[in-house]
Amino acid sequence: MGDFDLSFFTWEMLSKFVLKGFIFSLELTAIATVGGIIFGTILALMRLSGKKFLMVPATIYVNGMRSIPLVMVILWFFLLVPSSFYALFGSTGVDYRSEISAIITFIAFEAAYFSEIMRAGIQSIPRGQVHAGQALGMTYSQNMKLVVLPQAFRNMLPVLLTQTIILFQDTSLVYAIGAYDLLKGFSTAGKIYGRPEEAYLLAAVVYFILCYLLSYSVKKLQAKIAIIR
Repeated sequence: MGDFDLSFFTWEMLSKFVLKGFIFSLELTAIATVGGIIFGTILALMRLSGKKFLMVPATIYVNGMRSIPLVMVILWFFLLVPSSFYALFGSTGVDYRSEISAIITFIAFEAAYFSEIMRAGIQSIPRGQVHAGQALGMTYSQNMKLVVLPQAFRNMLPVLLTQTIILFQDTSLVYAIGAYDLLKGFSTAGKIYGRPEEAYLLAAVVYFILCYLLSYSVKKLQAKIAIIR
């Protein structure tokens, strides 16, 4: 520890190496959250539909994804999907194979977790409200769109945001396929400046500060929602 030195930690280092990775981590988190919620809501509705041909594949998908480590899914998709798939995105797809692979993988993986959150949120709505919608002549889709889902999203908002924070932490796993995320930015800076230990320590501090502030904000939001109720 006598050789410990943080003098390389400057704005120049941050802007040159870390900022690019931080932006991609935020983009990946935002895209995976939106895509995961949309896909996860569809999976939740399939599991609650009462129709076996919809319930069975959705259940297999959700349980399968939740039983496999994320890093394995990331590696499988990156290594097993042929290059011709990325060529569909044009020259950009070939140049940014790691980033595109990470986005698709995170949406597919997080959808399984958001599905369970949405399923719990939908089931938390009193059945009396569903029956009231049916009495007014609403179809199943209208009932879900106008009565159930808006309340379910409100009830599950703190949990959805908490899962998003976990997702942000998990973005560091794309380092395994060479995608340039926040951790990759610190790692690159550490190698160039010859300070890998300090770089990884700073990365941990940045992740801690960001996730702690976000978690605190979610806790305040949860308390506010509880008061409104």
